[in-house]
Amino acid sequence: MPLTPKNLSLPRRSLLLALLGGVAGCGVPAAYVRPGERAVADLSARQRKLTWANWPLYIDTDDDHPGRRPTLEAFEKRTGISVTYTEEINDNDEFFGKISPALMNHQQTGRDLIVMSDWMCARFVRLGWVQQMDRAKQPNVAEHLDPLLRSPAFDPGRRYTVPWQSGITGIAYNHRKLGREIRSVADLWAGDLKGRVTLLSGLDEAFALLMQGNGVDITRWTAADFDRVCDQVEKYVAGGHIRRFTGNDYTKDLVTGDVLACQAYSGDVIQLRADNPDIRFVVPEEGAELWSDSLMIPDRALHKRNAERLVDHYYEPEVAAELAAWVNYVCPVPAARDVLASAKDKETAALAENALIFPDAEMRKRLVIARDITSRERVGFAKRWNAIVGL
Repeated sequence: MPLTPKNLSLPRRSLLLALLGGVAGCGVPAAYVRPGERAVADLSARQRKLTWANWPLYIDTDDDHPGRRPTLEAFEKRTGISVTYTEEINDNDEFFGKISPALMNHQQTGRDLIVMSDWMCARFVRLGWVQQMDRAKQPNVAEHLDPLLRSPAFDPGRRYTVPWQSGITGIAYNHRKLGREIRSVADLWAGDLKGRVTLLSGLDEAFALLMQGNGVDITRWTAADFDRVCDQVEKYVAGGHIRRFTGNDYTKDLVTGDVLACQAYSGDVIQLRADNPDIRFVVPEEGAELWSDSLMIPDRALHKRNAERLVDHYYEPEVAAELAAWVNYVCPVPAARDVLASAKDKETAALAENALIFPDAEMRKRLVIARDITSRERVGFAKRWNAIVGL
């Protein structure tokens, strides 16, 4: 996930989720859009353009001209399609609240392509707020999408979503200051880490790794598994073991040494290690969550075909490699690894051997996509979790 306030839990989050969760939980289909009502006449053939909303710092830029985006400009030049690119997504819930009134009322959002975290994508898919992509017109996606990412529970076969970038929620720690390695989730609770551990504040970001520490298969976790995690976290909060709950600001505590170990995102740690090689990232022995931020085409988008072509453009291995070299997250196109390995620049070529960009076979065995939290579960789960976190 890009190094922005992406996963800060907002106080209004629970209210927003409760309102929509309550609608779905009661079986009232007011917000749901049926398949036949999602599309409008596609203007792609005569309007060679599209609008794309993404997160800040989540695409390659030219070192000498930061306003230029080489991979995007290459698409525009090759296809003649102009792209209005906006960095307007700073938080999943905030952006959801921004465009949900239009989607709920069968109106256009003004965007042909958006990027959201998969747990939020799950909500869009359930509500019928996104259109199915025509994979026959996306040969690169069909061929090159990482098998680990092809069929999450919320979107079997990836009909409605395509990963933009992926990442791992694991554990980061300062090896030099701690003086030992961390290998498992249980290691977070060692006595010498009391008051020096942080967890992620967002429910969707935190729960899976903690369940894995209990040996839970997170593709089919239960309410009992969730309650067990909450009981454990409450105990560690009461005992002063957990210093605090964080958004992406955990990186500051880790750099200063106020925190020695924490829940963390793989992409952040790659950036931190550039300045401090003592900071390490571990995929615990019990496993870690593999997540994605995924591309979706909202209902009533006016340029669906153009958007599908842009998505497919980023699944060309050469393009995916250029993007991966800049953003440093887990690349959803394994074939991009060979492209980077053949680069003349040694630093670029070295990225092909970075397991946090291209997980090796051993690491891949321990990466799992978690079952998402359903609308029926969300209200009660969010209420309990937010009480623990202090929201």
